[in-house]
Formats: sequence, C-alpha cells, structure tokens
Amino acid sequence: MTPKQIRVMVLNDMEKLDRTLFRLDQGFELQFRLGPTLQGKHVHVYTNYPAEGELFERHKFHALDWINPTGRQDDSDKFCTLDLKISGSYQYYFGHGDKEKSGGGYIVVDPVLRVGADNHILPLDCISIQTYLSKCLGPLDEWLDRLRVAKETGYNMIHFTPLQMLGESRSCYSLADQLELNPDFSPAGQAYNWTDVGNLVEKMKNEWNMLCITDVVYNHTAANSKWIEKHPECGYNLVNSPHLKPAWVLDRALWHVTCAIADGKYKDRGLPALIQDHQHLHAIRGVLWQDVFPRIKLWEFFQVKVEPAVEQFRALLQSGAKPGRSNTDGKQQLKIIQDPQYRRFGNTVDMDSALETFVPHGSSPGAIEDCCNWLRRRLDELNNEQFHEIKHHQEQATNCIDGTVSYERLADHGPKLGPVTRKHPLVTRYFTFPFEEATLEQDLELMNQPEKSCHFLAHNGWVMADDPLRNFAEPGSNVYIRRELICWGDSVKLRYGNGPEDCPYLWAHMQKYTEITAKHFVGVRLDNCHSTPLHVAETMLAAARAVRPNLYVIAELFTGSELIDNVFVNRLGITSLIREAMSAGDSHEEGRLVYRYGGEPVGAFLQPSLRPLVPSIAHAMFLDITHDNECPIQIRSVYDSLPSSAIVSMACCATGSTRGYDELVPHQISVVSEERFYSKWNPQAKPSSPDEVNLQSGIIGGKLALNRLHQELAAKGFNQVFVDQVDEDIVAVTRHCPSTHQSVVAVCRTAFKNPKHHRYTDEVPPMCIPGKIEEVVLEARTVERQAGSYKKDERSINGMPEYTVEIKEHIQMKDSKVVRQAGVTSRGRSEYVQEIVFEQLTPGSVIAFRVSLDPKSQELVGVLRNHLIQFNPLYKAGSLSDPNTPDILKSTLTQIMSKMTLADMNILLFRCDEEEKEDGGGCYNIPGWTALKYGGLQGLLSVMADIRPKNDLGHPFCDNLRQGDWMIDYVSNRLMSRGGTLAEVGQWFQAMFTYLKHIPRYLIPCYFDAILVGAYTTALDATFKHMSSFVQNGSSFVKLLALGSVQMCGVGRFPALPPLSPALTDVPYRVNEITKQKEQCCVSLAAGLPHFSAGIFRCWGRDTFIALRGLMLVTGRHLEARNIILGFAGTLRHGLIPNLLGEGVGARFNCRDAVWWWLQCIQDYCTMVPNGNDILQCPVSRMYPTDDSKPLPPGTVDQLLYEVIHEAMERHMQGIEFRERNAGPQIDRNMRDEGFNIVAKVNPDTGFVYGGNRFNCGTWMDKMGESERARNKGIPATPRDGSAVEIVGLCKSTLRWLVELHKQGLFPYNTVTIHKDGKQLSVSYEEWDRKIQEKFEKMFYVSHDPNDPNEKHPELVHKRGIYKDSYGASSPWCDYQLRPNFTIAMVVAPELFTVEHAWEALNVTEEKLLGPLGMKTLDPDDMVYCGVYDNSLDNDSYNLARGFNYHQGPEWLWPIGYFLRAKIYFAKKLGKETYDKTVYLVKNVLSRHYVHMERSPWKGLPELTNENGQFCPFSCETQAWSLAAVLEVLHDL
Repeated sequence: MTPKQIRVMVLNDMEKLDRTLFRLDQGFELQFRLGPTLQGKHVHVYTNYPAEGELFERHKFHALDWINPTGRQDDSDKFCTLDLKISGSYQYYFGHGDKEKSGGGYIVVDPVLRVGADNHILPLDCISIQTYLSKCLGPLDEWLDRLRVAKETGYNMIHFTPLQMLGESRSCYSLADQLELNPDFSPAGQAYNWTDVGNLVEKMKNEWNMLCITDVVYNHTAANSKWIEKHPECGYNLVNSPHLKPAWVLDRALWHVTCAIADGKYKDRGLPALIQDHQHLHAIRGVLWQDVFPRIKLWEFFQVKVEPAVEQFRALLQSGAKPGRSNTDGKQQLKIIQDPQYRRFGNTVDMDSALETFVPHGSSPGAIEDCCNWLRRRLDELNNEQFHEIKHHQEQATNCIDGTVSYERLADHGPKLGPVTRKHPLVTRYFTFPFEEATLEQDLELMNQPEKSCHFLAHNGWVMADDPLRNFAEPGSNVYIRRELICWGDSVKLRYGNGPEDCPYLWAHMQKYTEITAKHFVGVRLDNCHSTPLHVAETMLAAARAVRPNLYVIAELFTGSELIDNVFVNRLGITSLIREAMSAGDSHEEGRLVYRYGGEPVGAFLQPSLRPLVPSIAHAMFLDITHDNECPIQIRSVYDSLPSSAIVSMACCATGSTRGYDELVPHQISVVSEERFYSKWNPQAKPSSPDEVNLQSGIIGGKLALNRLHQELAAKGFNQVFVDQVDEDIVAVTRHCPSTHQSVVAVCRTAFKNPKHHRYTDEVPPMCIPGKIEEVVLEARTVERQAGSYKKDERSINGMPEYTVEIKEHIQMKDSKVVRQAGVTSRGRSEYVQEIVFEQLTPGSVIAFRVSLDPKSQELVGVLRNHLIQFNPLYKAGSLSDPNTPDILKSTLTQIMSKMTLADMNILLFRCDEEEKEDGGGCYNIPGWTALKYGGLQGLLSVMADIRPKNDLGHPFCDNLRQGDWMIDYVSNRLMSRGGTLAEVGQWFQAMFTYLKHIPRYLIPCYFDAILVGAYTTALDATFKHMSSFVQNGSSFVKLLALGSVQMCGVGRFPALPPLSPALTDVPYRVNEITKQKEQCCVSLAAGLPHFSAGIFRCWGRDTFIALRGLMLVTGRHLEARNIILGFAGTLRHGLIPNLLGEGVGARFNCRDAVWWWLQCIQDYCTMVPNGNDILQCPVSRMYPTDDSKPLPPGTVDQLLYEVIHEAMERHMQGIEFRERNAGPQIDRNMRDEGFNIVAKVNPDTGFVYGGNRFNCGTWMDKMGESERARNKGIPATPRDGSAVEIVGLCKSTLRWLVELHKQGLFPYNTVTIHKDGKQLSVSYEEWDRKIQEKFEKMFYVSHDPNDPNEKHPELVHKRGIYKDSYGASSPWCDYQLRPNFTIAMVVAPELFTVEHAWEALNVTEEKLLGPLGMKTLDPDDMVYCGVYDNSLDNDSYNLARGFNYHQGPEWLWPIGYFLRAKIYFAKKLGKETYDKTVYLVKNVLSRHYVHMERSPWKGLPELTNENGQFCPFSCETQAWSLAAVLEVLHDL
C-alpha cells in the first residue's frame, strides 16, 4: 500500500495567492491548516470544489468542516480537508469574524489521461505530441495514411489545428463557422461530419494508443463569417463601441491614402507605389501630417463647443442658480463630460462644477460677464489640452505606421510585399468595410447611420508589451487610434461583454462550439490564450469539462511574467504551458530549459507523504518547434535538428514537435498560405519520393528512438534530472530513477551553426559516468546521402532528401562508433566510475547510455531499501532481501527502542555541546560551516529539515556526507560507547551504515536522511509511550513541548542530584566507570541550554521547581519528579532550599523563593499523581540536619518529607537570619558585604513572608550589578525586598494545602511553635492562612480611590487598578512598579483576588507587558525601562551597563504561562463570552511559540527575547521553565 499523498496548505491572514500556482494530482488529499495569525480565530474556509455528489459550478462555494483530531487545547493540528477526485481549477477563500474574505487562492488538479483499448493511464510526462495543420491532411479518408507518420515516429498524441470551415484568408486560425466541419475534408459526393471525425479519433485511441487534441479559438472569427453579418453585435462596431469612432475615421483616411498611392496620386510628392527607401517613408509622414490629420480633425471628438456652453452658464447665473453640492463633492474643479456617443464637439460641461468654480462678485451684468469670460478662457485651455493629447496619439500612430511599412516592404527578414495596392494596402485595415468604394467624405457620413455603422467591425490582433489582463478594444484603451495593434485583417475581434446577458447569441454559439470539441477530443489548446478574456475562457472550459471531466488543456502564454502566467493557469485550470526550445539562443540555454521544466535533482531526498503544499511552476509541454516558430534549419542548421530534439526528449515533462521538423522541411510551413498536403507513410518509400516518408526520411528514425526513450523514462519513474554543460556545444542530460538507481545519460552535440561553414573542434572532453554502463541505448547522427537535393514539391510538403539519420540501438560499448571506453576507474571503495573517450561525437550526434550502479552497490542499495521498508512502504520498489542480515537488523528498530528509558532518549536525541564535552565528546562540527546544536539525532534532523524540502544538495552538510564517513561514524560510535540499549541502537545504526558506506557518494545524503528520519520518528513514538495520556493524545504542539522534558532531563557523567536515602525504593543505580562503585543516577533538570546544562551550573532550586510541574508532572514522569523533590529536600538548611544546588555540597542558600516553589511542587505532586500523598511519608536523607552540621553521607539522618515541610514553615515563622558561609568574593565576586546577610521572616500582623535587603536579590529577578565603570557593581537591579507578591501567593497556597491535609489526617501538624523573648508561642496554620487572606487585597491592590486609607504612599501611585509587585520594599516606589509577578499569585492562590479587580489588572498587564513570545519584565512607561539586554556592553549608563536591565524590560517567556493561566481562570468566572475571547487570545499567543519551536534548530523556547520579541543573543536558546510554563497553559485549556 503506497501511503496517501497529503498536502498541507497553511492559511495566513491577508495572504492572497491568486498569482501563485499550486498543482495537485487526483487522489491527493489537501488539508487547510491555520497559520499563527489565524489560530484561535473562528475561521471559515470556502471552496467551489464540488461537494460529494454535486456538479461543479464556479460561483457556488460551500464551507468546509474543521477536524480537530486531538481535541481542543490548541489549533496546531486543526484542519479541514478536500479529497481531490476531479480535475480542473478550483478556488478557495477564508474569512474570520466579520471579514468574509481575508485571503484565498486557487488549486489546479491535473487530469488523468487514458489511452488504448484497455484504457490505461498516459502520464503527463509521457506525452510526445505532434502538431498537424489540419488543412494539409487532405480528405478525411486519407488522414490515417498521413497521420500514420506520427504513429510510426513514436508520438502518442496529435494536436490538430482547428478542423472548422476556414475564412477567406485560409489561415488555420481564421474560422468562418465554428460549428461546421471544414468542407475540404469531404471529397466530391461525400459529406463527412463531426461524428466521422470522432470515430477516427476513437480508432486512433484504441488501435494506435494515440490521443488527439485540437484548438479552440475564442478571440475572433473570420471577417467573412456569415453569422457575424447577421449578428454584428458580436463584434466591436461603432454602435456598441462608439469610443472607436475616432480610430475608425483614421482607418478610413489611411485606406484612402492607400488608394491614392496605388493610383499614383502622390508620385509628384516623392511617394511612388513601390516603397523602396527611407525617403519614401519620410514622404508618408509628410502626407499624414499635411493631408490626413488636418483633414479628419480627430481632436474634435474630444472637445467642447465653447460658445453654447458659455451661454448656458450665463443663463444659469442670471437665474441665480446655485451648485448642487452633492454633485461636486465640494471640490472646486471644472468637469468635462465625455460624450458617450463620441460626436464631434459632443462633450459637455458639468454646470454644477462650473457654478462652484466660477462665482461672480455680485449679481450685476458686469460681474456675470466677467464670470463668463473666466469660463470661456478655461474651456479654451481644456480644448487645447485635448488637441495636444490627440497630437501625441497621432505621433505614436505615425511611428507605428512607419514601423509596419518598414518591416513589410523594406526589411530583409520581412515579407517584402512590393508596391502598395488595394490587395496589399499601405497598412492593414483595422475595421471591416462591407460597402462600395466612395470618397472619404461619403464614407464618414455612414458613421451616423447605425444600420450601416454596426457593420464596421474591429479586427483582432496583438499588441506588443500590452497588459494581457486588459482588453485592448474596450473603452479606456487607445490601441486602435494609436495604431499599436499588429492586426490580423482576416479576423474580427469578438465582443463578449461581462456575461451571456451582454451578447446572448455569441455566448451560446461559442458554448456549442466548445461542447462539440470536448465531445470528440481529449484536450484543447487555447489559441491566443493571453488575449482571450479570462471570464469567457473560464465559462467555456467549465462547459467543456462538463462534457469531458478529464479535459487536457494546453496553452501558449506570451505574458512575459510567470506571475501573470499563473493567473491564466489558475483561473482556467491549464494543465501544460507550451515552452519552445527555439527560444534558446545556444545549447547552454537549451540545457537550462530542460532543468527548469521538470524533475528533481539526482539524489534528491524522499519527501514525506504528508508535507506542505509548495508553489510550483506550470507543467511544461516542451516543443523542439511549434507551428509558429521560424524554421530551425534556416536559423540554426540541419545538423542541429537531431541533437536539439534529443535534449528536448530528455526533459522530464511533456514534449513534442510539429509535422515537418522530422522530415527536415527547410522552410516554415505557413498556417496561412500553405495549401499542399503532408506526405503519407510507406515503409518502402524511395528517398526521392516527395509524397511518402519512412524511417529513413530526415530524422524520423532518430525521433522514433527518442520518443520511445522519453516515454519509457517517464513511465518507469526516471524523475530526477541533471544537466551538464560539457562544453559550449555539448549538453549531457541524465535522467535517474530513485528506486532502481538506473540512469540514462544522453550526450548531445548541438550544431547551432552549420558544420560546413563553421569550424567545430575535434577535441571533445572525456566524460566520467558514475556506475556501470549496461548498454548504449542509441547512438545517432545526421549524415548526408545520395538522393538528389531538395526541390519544393507542388503538391506535397516535402523535406530534404539528402539527409538521413544513421542510428544504432541497444548495442554494447565495444560496438559503438561514437565512443571508446577508456576503462573503469574506482574513486574510493564506493565510487565506481567509467571514463569515456569520444571518438566521433561529431556536431549533430547523440549518444545515450543506460547506466546502473555497479553490481555490489546495486545489491547493497537493494538491501538497504529492504531495511527501510519498516519506516516507509515506498522503499519496497528496488528492494532486495539479504541472506546475511546481521542479527541486530533482524529485530525492528521499534522493538530495540521499546527498551529505552527517557534518560536514554535524552542521549539519543539531544545533549548540547557542553553536555557532550562532560563525557569527553562534543557536537559534530561541519568544517567551513558550523557545529550542530545537539550531539543526538535532533542536531542532524534540525539541519536536514531545512535541506530536505528544498532538495538543497549543495549544502555544506550534504558535501560533508559525500566527502567522507565522518558524520556517519559519529552517529553510530557516539551511541556504541554508551553501553546498554543505547549501544544496541548504535549497533543498529552501524549495521545500516555498513550498507550506506558502499553506495555511490552522490546517493549518501538521501539514504542517510532516510535512515535518520526513520530512526528519529521511531524514537519519538517510543518516547511518547513513556509519557502521560495528555501527551500521547495531545496535539503536535503538546508533543513538541513534551520533548522539552527529554531535552532538559538527563543523567550526566557526574550525578547532579545529592544522593537519596538508601531506604527509598525505586532509585536508579549504575556502576561508576572510574571508582567501579555503585552510585545513584537520578535524572536532573537542566535550567537551560546551552548555558545551564552541565557541571555545577546545571541545577538551580528555583528553576527546577518552576519547571517541574510542566516538564515532569504534566508529562507523567512521576518517579523522576519524586526523586528530584526528595533530593532537594535533603539539602534544606536554615529552612531554605538552595538556589544553586552544587550537588548539595556546594549549595548557596541565597534565595527566598526556591523553598516556596519546592513546596508548591510537592502540593502539585500530591494533587496530580495517583496516590501522590504517599510522597509525604517518603524518607529524606538530611545532608544538614542542623544549620551548622557538615554534609552527612546518605542515610545518616533520615526524616519523613512532611517533617521537612513543617520545619521549613516553622523556621520562617521563627524568622530566618544568617550570613552566607565563606561570604566574600570567593563565592560572589560582585556582591557587597551586606548582601551576604540573608533574612526571611513573617510579618505577625499580615502573615506576609518578607525579607532581603537592598544589597541582595532573593527572588527570580536576581540581576546583580557588575560594572565598576557605571558604578552599579554590587547593587541589585531588582532587590524586591519586603514581601514579593509571588512569594506571598506561594506561601498562601501552601498554607491552604497544609490546612486541608491536616483535616484529612495526612499531615500531623496544625500549628507552628516559635520562641520569642524567651517565651514559647504557637501560631496555627489556619490563623496564618486567614491573616494573609484578610490583608492581601488591602495591602497589594492599588485602588482607584485617591483617598484609599490602606495606601501608605499615594504620591507614588502612577497606575491604578493593578496589584503591587511587592509590599514594604526599602525603596517604596519599587512596590508600585507594574511587573508580571502578581499573575503567579493569581494562579497558585486565586482566592486572594476579587474577580473584577483581577480582570482589570490582567487587562492592564496585557496592554502594557504582553510581547510576542514573553512578558515585559517592567512597565514600558517606567523611567528605567529598557527592553534590550546586552550583557557585554560596559558603558557609563547605570541602568544598562553589563546587562543591569536583565529584568527591567526584556521579555521573559515563563511569566507568559502564568499570565495566560490567570486569564483563563478568571475568564471562566466572567461567563462564556469572555472565556471564548480569552481562549482566542491564548491560542493566538501560543501559536507564536509553536512557530518558534518548529523553526528553532534547538526545538525549544528561549529564556527571554528583547523588546517586541526580537532575538536576544545572550539568552539561553531553550529554557526549561519557558517550555514548562507554555505546556501548563495547554494543560489548563
């Protein structure tokens, strides 16, 4: 079973992708997912792809349903889906809230073509098409004899130019009747019809395996079409398009100039009928400017008759008229109204604007007269402006006429039309004129007779460099008056209007034409597509697809812009765009086109079956020549026909040609004037016979071999392409099959210049072909033969008989005349290369080799693919079973990895350079590039995730893999040195890599990627199996965050946690490599990577316990969490938990908050873990049973955890006051002496814990000044002494919990006992809890009442409706700073807050502090705010130097978790509407974290960012508490 192909389109707000092409195949699934700008919003996606069982209607859209496979925590996995089963072009758009459309685009689904009696599929890249001019096929009963040439030459599709009745000019594209079959196809006594054509097409499909397509021409009809005489409204005439009148007048005048020149009337002015030089051109200019323009006065069509307008104005002034303000928008400007009928002087003045612009100074006749004079002067100016505007048009018209005459009559490359006659006029007429000749004056009178002027129809044509999305015959375009149209005088441009209601006959007629075509042909070529009105083609193609759903649509677009091409491809659902090899000026450009139009690079990565939908370029139909191209034999040389064809045939797209190219017809076969018939097929034809051809004619034999090869390569999946420009004339194209690793290499020596006249070198550079050459598929070259020379035949379109192709197919190298093999060279053990020396690669030669890997490599690739099937069934193709499979590969990797612990996974997947160095290693470094972020698989995968979608095989990472086995060995050796299951995984890698090392180096990146992707996804699956159901059933985002737990939690070479009590069960042990003693190996939690990952700086009390709930409890790592809680409990001293752990022995007890975070984690453990309260009874091995004891070995003094908890509470109530051990620069080089004095007490009145002083910082905002220059050394930036709000909250949370535990009989203490002034006092936990509850809101809330009696420092209040950051600080103004810390108290002790106050405070916080990824650590309105942290900067700025502003503005990530959780908690209390809005905010904020994690090579969230989410180079790239806090929000949702 091949996996279903799924493409993901990520929707972003305001992203309009109308000009981006997305191509999909039938059978694909398209998923729409929400980008970060839309997550959390109520988004609706609409599409006109028909719902199940309905028919397609372009304007009928329906909404798609959202699927959220993982429930509702976030929108990272939410999608809606389309199962694509019908080909065509479909639109989608999306909106949210009151915006119906806030983005959209198109998708194009390719048709499936079927051929043969068995209806087998013809892939688009297999197409080899040949164009036929239908009128040259003769009677229908002779068609098969002529079309057989295409079959015998190996083509599988025929393109017929239109088969309809032709117009007077006999041009293939000028159709007299779109519904009638060309009568020329019916011999005397016969009347063939469309059914007969259909039967012939069907016969070719079933018996010859050939499909047929034909043109549809929507732009124009022949000027002599009978139906347009009856329905002149279908064209642009002077009645329905009066704006063309001035252009028609000029056109008639030019016709009369033609007649005058033809009749010799301008001879005496130096203008004879035969125009031969530039003097004559100059004379034409004279006639135009002296006779024509002054006579026809075109400017009058655009001017105002001044006097009547002034009189009308005077009458209004005299009657006291006032301007209607509503009509003039109050803007003083005279407005001229263009006469819609375009009569001379028909324009009028908008009198409202006149009255407003020219206001008299009074009502006296004099004042009115002055006013009228002003108006008269202004009208004269405006008329003059119009006169000059028309003069510019006339100058351009003169230049265009000059250019046309010069090309048609003087240029060497032009048609050289000879004398001016009525048949060959001076310039082509722009309008039809179906009346008798008369004088110009009489002609011009007809303009005002609608029954006649409706028959003056505008001709069609094309305009150089015009905007293809604009119709040049509509009002607003001046193409006709400026004579910019290159005109087709045999065709009338059709006028469709905006829809069928504007011209019912034309729409119905053309729809019928389309339906006839779609009934009989599998596809259509849209002729002149770039100037077909889009809405017309859209409607017609919809009608065609209703008849034939898998309609194949091709077109040529000359828009000059890929973006505008895409507009046509998108709206019309064009399958293939015609691309011309003739557009290449040299072989290098021709090779580049092959590379551009299809295929992946050789050695490309295998892309996952579910992947992002990426923009594509339109599928190409690459033609060696089109019927519009000039003859390549004339432009290049006859010898180039074969090699250029070969280059085209090697392209990985549809290819083709035009009949005549293969027979070497030495001139362009004109679509207008050619009336001879094509030659027929006869295997016995003589070379000199003009009306018959066979395999020896021209290059037909070579083309047959090339067409077969082209079709085989596409059918067998040779979809990788490499183009090598060997020298200026030689192009080598490789097509490679990624499953069998077979290649075909075609070496083509072009001959853009004729070898008879141009000296080509005999030195052809040798080529190195990697692999083993199996055979020469073909070698061919154009040679001369004795068959007479070319004479143009009267009746048949004949080629040059004097040339033929010498061809050999499927021969061995030794039998080749073109090359000799120069032996096998081996570059290293896996590079098997054959060097080829060319003997006779003459200009015009082609040779193609079939190349396999050498037998050993072929076998090893097959076996490797066999072992990769466990990860992806696509590797089944080309796989081989291995009789000698190593034992380690007999188990699947899933079985091996199922034995791994999460600590093992930390080593397999992660570990940054500092962690690796602790083990004596390091992360892999790519010379000349950079080191990987991790030693584990994630380090490699992060880089490969960037390279793979782009197939960036030139990346230094891929170079390193191709150049040697260093990276490959690093992956396996790093694991094998570890022992245990990791060593088994290492052996698995080593066994897989043994195959990998022996295949060609160019394939190593793609197979290395395949092995690693397989191992990585298997490791992730195994990882999540060890985690909680919340993670296992969670979204992609939840899983990504949960991986942070694996990233941060590991066991280093030296145990970071102090030893646990030997009496504790379930503690992991290992044998120390050096001492050979048994030692505990508990997982510890790193604070952040890379700065806090190894050695004594890995573990911090505060960081550990802020992160523990999210990374360990939420993810289900309960035992490891227990061990960390108990390990830290053992280090309790002075009633505090250490800040820096230092394995307990080197611990520093200089923070006031870590103990409260530790207590919060024990509470969370008890409430979240099944039987969590059991932890209270666990033994704790006390390292410091008294404040002054030396560190004791484990098990010396054991206590139960609840006793340690009680001790911590009691010590605080008693009052903690001590000086740090070893105080001085040896433990802190910046601290002032007073800072080493530690205080933590409880205020007996409020119950608030308080402490610290202005020289130390006991909370998480712990930046100590370091700059002597700025004089901040030894001064904390944020001492937060007094009662910090989050500590009060954490303390309240603990008290509430202990009271509850005591009630349940799970905690034996209900009071703390202290000694004060020689007396013993008791304080109950309930009373302590109640005091905080009573006092908190009074002391911490900054109310809106300026006279609030609880406010000690009203003069310091600068923001109201918030909660203070602290209470009782030594610098009172610090209490009033807005910071995000109170949100922590809201989450752990929401009972302290009133709902309304809390909500208001949260809204202020959101407005002032919320950043893209984190929370500003200080109010930006604060005078010391600075959002950019630079730890290296040392200057005179007290507030900035040496990163003093670490917590004075930069946006830290972890507080955002508490802010969002607080929002969610209080929003629930405020009702559904508020809650829904909050969920949107939360999802929207978190989507940015998801995007950051997806893109981060660390797969983490940073410690902090600079202001507005900018990257901060001094931050940890991934921080434990950042990941934990975000994961907790999703857990709360």
